[in-house]
Amino acid sequence: MSDLVIQGRRVSAKDLAQIRDLIARAVAPHRSSLSRLICELWNWRTPGGRLKDIAARSLLRKLDERGLITLPPRLTRKHAGQSTPGPTPRVPPVQPRSWAEALPDSIHAPLAELRPLRIDRVDTPEQRSRAFAALRAHHYLGFSRSVGENVGYLVFDSHDRLLAVSWFGAPAWKAADRDRFIGWTRAQREQGLGGIANNVRFLILPWVRVVHLASHILGLLTRRLRHDWQAKYGHAVVLLETFIEEGRFRGTCYKAANWILVGRTKGRSRQDRDNRLRVPPKLVAVLPLERNWRRRLLGEATS
Repeated sequence: MSDLVIQGRRVSAKDLAQIRDLIARAVAPHRSSLSRLICELWNWRTPGGRLKDIAARSLLRKLDERGLITLPPRLTRKHAGQSTPGPTPRVPPVQPRSWAEALPDSIHAPLAELRPLRIDRVDTPEQRSRAFAALRAHHYLGFSRSVGENVGYLVFDSHDRLLAVSWFGAPAWKAADRDRFIGWTRAQREQGLGGIANNVRFLILPWVRVVHLASHILGLLTRRLRHDWQAKYGHAVVLLETFIEEGRFRGTCYKAANWILVGRTKGRSRQDRDNRLRVPPKLVAVLPLERNWRRRLLGEATS
């Protein structure tokens, strides 16, 4: 069997045999303990030293879906002495508001009247609930959860009114035009992908109508993201990316904030294994965060 690449990791026949042996001997009785054990055995960690437990769990699930392994049954509340819940309802892409706040009046003013803006990194459960609720209610893609390395922000004006929510997470595993712009090999991409963060959500709340606000916020966010990422995960990011759906947006605020349009996607989803699922094509935009960003992503020494 030729090696597979799943969740950014090459899986060999030897790796598969090891996983099957662990399952057969019930060394790890449930999926979460198995994924942690795999991380420890493979020393599969983030640059900050944390076990890549979520990535390992996703890798195991994909191997199971392909029939290459048979995972132990999922744990349910019944196993923990609780009643078994009913089926989880399907969550629509855009959900009703769930954070208790009155619908505010329209904010239509010059940017100067709202400054200085306050940007809070999402760290507390309350902040997370508020950010998720806003994205679910008002972003066209909704928002279900954040996995892997990620940093979110709530943006307020000088009157303590929420204006915007932004979320940065893991980059796309492959993006042809982005990868061409960087100029790296597959091996360099596999090693250096942790140096990129994806602006997966950027929302100006619909009642906020302020000229130049979006590009101003993007500038503020990108000036502090490297520090926040370093503080949270122990390593910096040197390049940002985002994907802008054509036909819905023109990417004006990103261009005004000095992001670079490097191409467009081919209209395929990351979940499309058979190249049959079509999604709207998206513009690919990137923003270098330091002068030597390319050399760092390529793994070359910098002075």
